[in-house]
Amino acid sequence: MSNTLSPDKNGAQPGHSEAPTIERQSQVSQQDAELQGLDRLQTDVRSTKNFKKTLARVLAPLIAVVVLILIWQFYVWFGGKRQDVVPGPLDVVATLAQLWEQGSLQEAVWTSVQRGLIGFVVSAVIGTALGLLLAQVRPLRTAFGPLISGLQVLPSVAWVPAAIIWFGLSDGTVYFVLLMGAIPSIINGLLSGIDQVPPQFRAMGTVLGATKTELSLRIILPAALPGYLSGLKQGWAFSWRSLMAAEIIAIGGTLGFGLGSLLQRGRDLSDMGIVMAAILVILFVGIVVELAVFAPIERRLLRGRGLLPG
Repeated sequence: MSNTLSPDKNGAQPGHSEAPTIERQSQVSQQDAELQGLDRLQTDVRSTKNFKKTLARVLAPLIAVVVLILIWQFYVWFGGKRQDVVPGPLDVVATLAQLWEQGSLQEAVWTSVQRGLIGFVVSAVIGTALGLLLAQVRPLRTAFGPLISGLQVLPSVAWVPAAIIWFGLSDGTVYFVLLMGAIPSIINGLLSGIDQVPPQFRAMGTVLGATKTELSLRIILPAALPGYLSGLKQGWAFSWRSLMAAEIIAIGGTLGFGLGSLLQRGRDLSDMGIVMAAILVILFVGIVVELAVFAPIERRLLRGRGLLPG
């Protein structure tokens, strides 16, 4: 009997067919490992870039604020103004701490923010409905378009005397002024976004059998989102400014104590510390709403449309 191994049915020696298979498997595994390494490297690079962008977005405003505070403090030191006329940053911080201990600051912030949010939501609902109606009915837009643009540029403070006569010193006065300041901006923003929607979208929706309501809500409104979002941002800015104007002028009655009332109190007492504290808090609330609400929505919208790198 021979000790030599006999070939298999395919004529290959046993053991020789397994070697190339093992070699191919090791090559595939090595290629997979290299690809995974490249993926990890790209992920690390992307994470580093995102971290740097986030850090830059956070540090840049902070540096700007620090520079402005330093300029403010240098002006207090070398501007030749009395401290009761131009208080320094530390004096304003002390005033804020005092108002916080009294509970006045919390009450003012809560009252104004609550009014602003409620009024803005109502304004957005009314403005969106009217904007869609004007976009769909051309004669209405021709008739009321100039009036809405005129209302947008009309200073909201002009409505305060009329609102006081109509609604008295109540929350109705504040909300009326707020609505008249925000609704025109939201309507014009939505109309501007709708004007930029390609006409092919409307034609496609009509061919597919969409009703006017479906065409407005499922085709036109999503396509007009960038302009609509700009209108909402402008509407919030107008509503916040209108609210402050109403709270400064309309004081007493059943009206609560808001940031505008706090600002007016500082003026009545000739206390620039309270005035500057109220101004800074009003500014801070506006910045927080912009950074926490509108900026993330805008980035997500632009990124989803390929207009902003991921």
